[in-house]
Amino acid sequence: MGWIESTVGATCVAALFTGLLALPANAASHAETDELKSVLRGQELALTRCAECHEVGQEGKSTHPEAVPFRYISRLYPVENLAEAFAEGIYVGHPDMPTFELSVDDLSDLLNYLLAVQEEEE
Repeated sequence: MGWIESTVGATCVAALFTGLLALPANAASHAETDELKSVLRGQELALTRCAECHEVGQEGKSTHPEAVPFRYISRLYPVENLAEAFAEGIYVGHPDMPTFELSVDDLSDLLNYLLAVQEEEE
């Protein structure tokens, strides 16, 4: 094997190895992008379905006196457990909270947004 063949072979192996090393980073990057898209879709759902009563952002008060601001919901409920409660229509909100149906994907997005905006107790 000549110098050219060995150099080309080594270059190909190095390029392949570098590409393989980048795969987990790319997969993580795609997962982070998907997570961000889900949170943004959840934010849009919160703004269109919940903001009439709840403060859905990082500051401010809810317009409804019994509607907890989204950023404090984890103080009352484990957010991870709300999926089943919402899906089954179990009472989880203020007494006059309207019932609404969400697709599985929409519910996942809304819960991802809820998780993203939670504040620790002061």
